[in-house]
Amino acid sequence: MKAFPTTNWKSTPPLGTGYDEGMDLRDYFAAKAMQRLVDLVTHPKDVARNAYIIADAMMKERTNETN
Repeated sequence: MKAFPTTNWKSTPPLGTGYDEGMDLRDYFAAKAMQRLVDLVTHPKDVARNAYIIADAMMKERTNETN
């Protein structure tokens, strides 16, 4: 799943429109988690690893949603 898909208007030749799929939702979740983790964890590899652990949990929880 992608976050922020958009129609991408090109302002330089060749003119026209394109489609930007956006970033992976998992990467978006990891980036949001990392914003807080940098205050709590000192080693960059630990920050990245923990951010993706949180992102994976968020992705899993999305599949468990019941509406």
